[in-house]
Amino acid sequence: MAYTLIRLAPGSYDILLDGEVVASLVRSGQTSDATWTAELLFGLPPQERPAPFTALEHSFTSLDEAKAWLGGAEVLPCSELSE
Repeated sequence: MAYTLIRLAPGSYDILLDGEVVASLVRSGQTSDATWTAELLFGLPPQERPAPFTALEHSFTSLDEAKAWLGGAEVLPCSELSE
């Protein structure tokens, strides 16, 4: 499974799995003490959630931590989606 983050605005990303949007990643709070939350867009039952999602929502202390959790997800600007 290959995850990609598409930057929408500062602190806001779509999470794509094999080219399809499956979740969002949003920063809450100030940059120095921000919480990053990855949330699946669909309320899938546990057995249907894509790995590593074991819950509908997961929190992180940094963007780098979230990227690592998603298997080293690449970050692309929104403009690259249409190319």
